[in-house]
Amino acid sequence: MSLIIDKVRREANSLLDSQRRSELGQFMTSSPIATFMASLFSYKEHARLLDAGAGVGSLTSAFLDKALQENIIVVSEVWEIDEVLGAYLKNTLDDYVQHGQGKIISHIHMSDFIEDATSAIQFDSNQRYTHAILNPPYKKISSNSKHRKLLRMVGIETVNLYTAFLALTILLLKDKGEVVAIIPRSFCNGSYYRPFRDLILRTCAIRQLHLFESRSQAFQEDDVLQENVIIHLIKGELQGTVVISTSHDAKFSDFRQTTFDAAVIVKPNDVEQFIHIPTAIGQTDTPKHCTHTLPDIGLEVCTGPVVDFRLKEYWCNEPSRDTAPLLYPHHFADGILCWPKFHKKPNALRIASDGNKCNISKWLMPRGHYVLVKRFTSKEERRRLVAYHLASDALDAALIGFENHWNVFHIGKHGMDEDTAKGLSVFLNSTILDEHFRVFSGHTQVNASDLRNMRYPSRELLQKLGQRAKGLPNDQVLIDKLIEEQQI
Repeated sequence: MSLIIDKVRREANSLLDSQRRSELGQFMTSSPIATFMASLFSYKEHARLLDAGAGVGSLTSAFLDKALQENIIVVSEVWEIDEVLGAYLKNTLDDYVQHGQGKIISHIHMSDFIEDATSAIQFDSNQRYTHAILNPPYKKISSNSKHRKLLRMVGIETVNLYTAFLALTILLLKDKGEVVAIIPRSFCNGSYYRPFRDLILRTCAIRQLHLFESRSQAFQEDDVLQENVIIHLIKGELQGTVVISTSHDAKFSDFRQTTFDAAVIVKPNDVEQFIHIPTAIGQTDTPKHCTHTLPDIGLEVCTGPVVDFRLKEYWCNEPSRDTAPLLYPHHFADGILCWPKFHKKPNALRIASDGNKCNISKWLMPRGHYVLVKRFTSKEERRRLVAYHLASDALDAALIGFENHWNVFHIGKHGMDEDTAKGLSVFLNSTILDEHFRVFSGHTQVNASDLRNMRYPSRELLQKLGQRAKGLPNDQVLIDKLIEEQQI
């Protein structure tokens, strides 16, 4: 059936309006991925299956193929709101019902899954499932939308459709019910997804996590470039060891797996409950001597305070004595500050007009030594963490604006000493830290909460590192050599 369903998927894909696909946030699953996902389940005599955002039925088909091999009876409930996909879905499932010798019963819902699921959770305790297989839509949910309000009625607080669909599915599972889903890895860290991680870890055991080493391969035909993970959860089961598996792409030809203790995946004392996904024994280990929190070493980190569109009336392309520099990531290249720089964005903010001060000082920081980390990196950049040391003499200005695309290391909204700043920037740019960071961060965004959750060398060790780094070029080999010499 896999060759047929892939042909159907491609045909349906070609008929979908691109704007409509964007509105739905749906990307369809290839048969090799669907078959792998279906193989993770345990199959018993009867199954009640949920598939929300079913598309043409690739995932349900894979499950039903496996179920027929295991000679079990399946009642499937599938949701698909798009009429084009729904027509293909009906044809797919009708074939299974027709040739399933009475073992397949299927119900298709051409309705809004969030509306139906929240209603069932509140009013229909009998509508529960033994299995669920999902490739949910990927799209942000507006804070004042109907969906957000419905989710809050059943105790779900989340920012994206994919976590909403999976959270609802978990609530709809029977005890010991299983769900296998392919979702973006962004839920593993960051404050926005903390309530979702809490729901998973409070109600389920993570049985397996599968990573694709190539960021572009899971949904290659749909130009989806975010890193995806396949997750297998068991509701109501005590957390045991976790299988971490990997393959380069969706062919699974180089499939390999390792088993880890649960404490390696979620650190016992981590209040953020970040989910680490190592691919080799020892990979989750924090770099040597990195045992200090930011408060331990007297530092803080925040998101850049200047949200530029909110201060648009103060924008200035040309700096003057009545302006403060406004720094964006594009003002740095290869570790070198290039300011001012011709760009569609401003180079400065007006802090005085006609001799009167403008009330924007609360968005600015005084001149000093700061360490800046890009919040967003492109998929082409070799490092996830990209840091810069802004020296106190780099800009001839009393106040500086750091735009919102930065994370800013500071001390009480002021700079720090030069050696600490230089040492911290070297540490953040090291290969060993980047590899460690990738274990719990699978997307190109670096949040301030991620940086707060990390462990750092002591202040004294950072200062020694900074002293050694003075005058050296911004070279990756030299950075990693310094880190090795300091035995970090």
